[in-house]
Amino acid sequence: MLYAHLDGLRADTDTRLAATLRETSSNPQAMTQRDAATALYSEQLAQYSAVENGLCFGRLDFTDGTRSYIGRIGLFDTEGDYEPLLMDWRAPASRPFYLATAASPDGVRRRRHIRTSRRKVMAVDDEVLDLDAGGSAGHEGLAGEAALLSALNATRTGRMTDIVETIQAEQDEIIRSGLNGVLVVQGGPGTGKTAVALHRAAYLLYTYRQQLSRRGVLIVGPNATFLRYIGQVLPSLGETGVLLQTVGDLYPGVRGTRPEPAAAAEIKGRIGMVDALRRAVQDRQTIPAEPMVLLVEREELVLDGPTVRAARTRARRSRKPHNEARPIFAEEIVTALARQEAERLGAEFLDAADLADIRREMAADEVVRAAIEELWPNLTPQRLLTDLYASADRIASAFPDLTDAERALLFRSPGLGWTAADAPLLDEAAELLGVDDRAERAAAARRRRDEQDYAQGVLDILQMEDDADPDILTAYDLIDAGRLAERHDDEDHRTAAERAAADRSWTFGHVIVDEAQELSAMAWRVLMRRCPSRSMTLVGDVAQTGDLAGTATWAGALSPYVEDRWRLAELTVNYRTPAEVMAVAADVLAGLGTDQAAPTSVRETGVDPWRLRVAGDRIADTVAELAAGHESGTLAVLVPAGLVGEVGRAVLGRVPDAGLGDRPELECRVVVLTVAQSKGLEFDGVLVVEPSGVLAESSRGGNDLYVALTRATQWVGVVHAAELPESLGKLVERTDGTARVGW
Repeated sequence: MLYAHLDGLRADTDTRLAATLRETSSNPQAMTQRDAATALYSEQLAQYSAVENGLCFGRLDFTDGTRSYIGRIGLFDTEGDYEPLLMDWRAPASRPFYLATAASPDGVRRRRHIRTSRRKVMAVDDEVLDLDAGGSAGHEGLAGEAALLSALNATRTGRMTDIVETIQAEQDEIIRSGLNGVLVVQGGPGTGKTAVALHRAAYLLYTYRQQLSRRGVLIVGPNATFLRYIGQVLPSLGETGVLLQTVGDLYPGVRGTRPEPAAAAEIKGRIGMVDALRRAVQDRQTIPAEPMVLLVEREELVLDGPTVRAARTRARRSRKPHNEARPIFAEEIVTALARQEAERLGAEFLDAADLADIRREMAADEVVRAAIEELWPNLTPQRLLTDLYASADRIASAFPDLTDAERALLFRSPGLGWTAADAPLLDEAAELLGVDDRAERAAAARRRRDEQDYAQGVLDILQMEDDADPDILTAYDLIDAGRLAERHDDEDHRTAAERAAADRSWTFGHVIVDEAQELSAMAWRVLMRRCPSRSMTLVGDVAQTGDLAGTATWAGALSPYVEDRWRLAELTVNYRTPAEVMAVAADVLAGLGTDQAAPTSVRETGVDPWRLRVAGDRIADTVAELAAGHESGTLAVLVPAGLVGEVGRAVLGRVPDAGLGDRPELECRVVVLTVAQSKGLEFDGVLVVEPSGVLAESSRGGNDLYVALTRATQWVGVVHAAELPESLGKLVERTDGTARVGW
């Protein structure tokens, strides 16, 4: 019945879309209507398709004899009295499905979990919560334990799936937390932080639809691979209007994908970059060392240091950004040059009109304009940073506190592309530079006047018709030229997410950051500008911070913006990592000196994490042999950055369809990644290659090793040539020499 209703909605939407297209196809004036209808109906059809698999996943039987079905979207009986056929999982009435227990059944007699494959029911699991009515033992542990364990033990596909069927009580509390303020979700690996964040986005869009549909929701992830991994979760929950970006995408028109040394990224992430960029801008507001001689209309005019300094001082006193203060500087320079020209011609014989003409001609002169550009250039953020990085002198002036070695890390030739750490700096530079948009605004005003003049002409023609009946209202009586011109303006039918992606000044209704512990101080500044309301959800684990510029404490990151006005929620149950693996990872965590406790795993697999020691020249071949022997599910080979090339080539030689690099196909059976590239991902099995190399590559190598060990849902193996750190002492030594990786 539910799928029949869904099919009816899909067919009705198809019919309405087709009718709209027919009605507007021959009417150019209706193009706007057609585009809006197409966007709306296409979004509805996409939603219906997304929820096709697992439309209904639960049922609540209440003690009063009523029942409710729970699903991914809400469906109502439109042919009857509009009774609910299926309750949206986000609706308040659905909460007992996630929170009811035998001790507090909330009126629920039985909770049923329905597992499906497309439209076929594969399994049904019942929990009796009313002990008196059910006459059997209640359940006080995990909600829907059978369904949960089935999902946890399922083979991974390379794409994250939603957890809407198995949300646990501690997760539900966070998902349904209020919109306002900053919510920090601290949780160890495998606790479902990412899933909670995505389901929270869906919940907020459902509950605060009117507010968030206008401003949109921004989700920031650690890398492009991660965004592809989570890309299908929100559509499967019926939400498509969310913008997913990495930190390197936060400046419109720029994709920060070029790799760079971690030490360089760390420098760019420091809060001191704010003052450094301010100095870099001020360095472009120059005073000539020697007087500048300008040949204007075959006459020599002189710009000396005091004149330019006075113009610069007046422009700076305006407190406007660089580009917006530039017209003030230019006006002062033009006035000074016009005064010289007037004195040459005989100022006592010139009136105000003559002086205005001289200033106008001076402002239009190419030589004068070139001098102003040299002394106070009109800068884009891209030009400012490109010129800064390409000049050792400019770097030294902007960064007086850096060592020579640190300055050398920032130097680079133009045209090499942008890194993820550059995007926040471009945004900061945009704040310092501003935009002189006077010409654009003047052009827009001219276009507006022309459109109104044309509209007025049309109305005048209609009014002049000789046979017009004076008693009948005409267009001239109902609308003026301004409103008529507005009707022909092109409407923007892009979604809020699409418009936000192209607009640096856009402010979001809510911002969600996954792996938030990796944000640098400069990245935090960008996100706070994107969300002045401070309505944010930040999920992460400071014990997993790998970025050298990353967050050490939540208080340290947030206090400059909200002081102590943020709330903390903690996830303590590990759903991903088996207890056997977590026992090893917990020893690594203990060595980090953090006060974070390892989360408690809910299951065991019976497979002990193992280690296999080989000769140094056999590392790549051994890993390739093990990868080729992998048979079930997904396998991640996590290697130090210095071994990616060697190990990657060997694996591709044995597994030609393996994924490798910054943007691997996650559906591949085997992928080779650095630890940083694996952030936020999960795999059935994980091979960690040369842990000593992971530790040596960064001062936060221990954090990286902790991350690497906790990516697995089934088993972990370690292949090494060098001695292992003491924290891996619980690994079982493997000596069988077989190629069976799960062992």
